[in-house]
Amino acid sequence: MKKWYLVLLSALLVVVLAACGDDTEKADESKDGTAEESKEIKLGATAGPYSDMLKKAIVPQLEEKGYTVELVEFSDYVQPNVALDGGDIDANLFQHSIYLENFEQQNNMDLEALIIVPTAPMGFFSNTLKSVDELKEGATIAIPNDPSNAARTLSTLAKQGIIEINPDVEELKASEKDIVKNDLNLVFHPVEAASLPRQIDSVDISAVPGNFALAAGLDLMDALFLEDMPDQYRNVVAVKAENKDTQLAKDLIEIVESAQFEETIDTEFKGFGKPEWMTSR
Repeated sequence: MKKWYLVLLSALLVVVLAACGDDTEKADESKDGTAEESKEIKLGATAGPYSDMLKKAIVPQLEEKGYTVELVEFSDYVQPNVALDGGDIDANLFQHSIYLENFEQQNNMDLEALIIVPTAPMGFFSNTLKSVDELKEGATIAIPNDPSNAARTLSTLAKQGIIEINPDVEELKASEKDIVKNDLNLVFHPVEAASLPRQIDSVDISAVPGNFALAAGLDLMDALFLEDMPDQYRNVVAVKAENKDTQLAKDLIEIVESAQFEETIDTEFKGFGKPEWMTSR
């Protein structure tokens, strides 16, 4: 009798544990049978305009969708991707697609750009000129000394009709040696990009990348003209490639594509160049 009692008790215990396990599994599944994603997320950005873009244009809509969001600010251009790859944050916003692709290759990571966002363009600032028509023979122009930003600078000057670049050279790889027409004999002064805001007082025009312009307290709308930035140089919202189809990724894309997001950009981020998908819709 005692033996049968133990067998019955053991069978009952198995049933109870199985039921508990089933309930737990159901609690971790959504109505369609897929695993529930956490609504507690972390987003990363470098301190400055793109951290502000998250705070003002993206996080409020995420919170409306039920997310609890923690913003993580970084002071360099390495750690945001390291943190993303390591799972310490769920998405980041600070880099353009060219930088992202190079970083992936160099660091054996698999990250994914979800969508391009409006980005601060390079501004051409002057304290002595009211328009480019006032440029005189031998005028001086400070430009970034790194090849990527230098090419952007020369391309923009060419589009303004100030110089001409060899048409056989790829636009994003142009350098001073590729200038084929410089009627005003303009003199170019390559300097570190971060110091370009300080050059405004000592040259006729200083070409300042948008992030450095904003960090220096410059108003993009005060520039003589702004770069018509190629989409390759506009910043992107990025996630780990394995998470590109998650609900969070879909929600981030939906938010950036929303009218509310664009309205915030228009009021809070004046001068930011919009990507082609946004201007052509």
